Amino acid sequence: MTRGRTFEELVKEAVDASVDGWDFSWFDGRATEERPSWGYARSMAERLAHASAALDIQTGGGEVLASAPALPPLTVATEGWPPNVARATALLHPRGAVVVASPEEAPLPFGDAAFDLVTSRHPVRTYWREIARVLRPGGTYFSQQVGPASAFEVVEYFLGPQPSGVRSARDPGRAEADAEAAGLEVTGLQEARLRMEFHDIGAVVHFLRKVIWMVPDFTVERYESRLRSLHERIESDGPFVAHSTRFLIEARKPRG
Repeated sequence: MTRGRTFEELVKEAVDASVDGWDFSWFDGRATEERPSWGYARSMAERLAHASAALDIQTGGGEVLASAPALPPLTVATEGWPPNVARATALLHPRGAVVVASPEEAPLPFGDAAFDLVTSRHPVRTYWREIARVLRPGGTYFSQQVGPASAFEVVEYFLGPQPSGVRSARDPGRAEADAEAAGLEVTGLQEARLRMEFHDIGAVVHFLRKVIWMVPDFTVERYESRLRSLHERIESDGPFVAHSTRFLIEARKPRG
């Protein structure tokens, strides 16, 4: 329970908590986010079970990939942040998967047509031509991505109203067009808008420390006044409500 705890106590707890990996269990009882109806982890696992060579891009700490009951004989994951590389290696090596340290913006360090399945959950950016290059003919790219203006109630609380170009970034239609421009056929595209609730200011602080691109210059010291005001608002009015956006895209490389 966080009710009745001081601003200082809640913030200190959030600042002291580790933000390594892509595990959100710290938020249990403190924040909630509705999940998309399609169930990405389950759907990814179904595809992995039928693949012979799979690549998971920007795997984070490897938690989502490791949740699959069965992995293909050849399974590779890439990650660019050193603490996550170590976490993913410890989690995935016992499953027979190889973790490759690879910068997010660099070309994929694999030969052409190396994989029949490429997956990614919440990539920072999707390099469609690289994905098309490493896919075998008939292979599939399967990804859940952050959509436009996701959690912008949080973003705009701290940064103020954002330009229309910023709000419309990560548009699913743009992703579909970019996939097709890279030579892929989009076989599925779904969208969702999902309710988020932050039940205490510590949850907001931890969220902004973990998802660093939301408010890129975030520190408690820089935004202390806004944080204190939001703490008082949550204490008096209840949870701070925001909405995340997600889309699921699946694309196939033609056989020829």
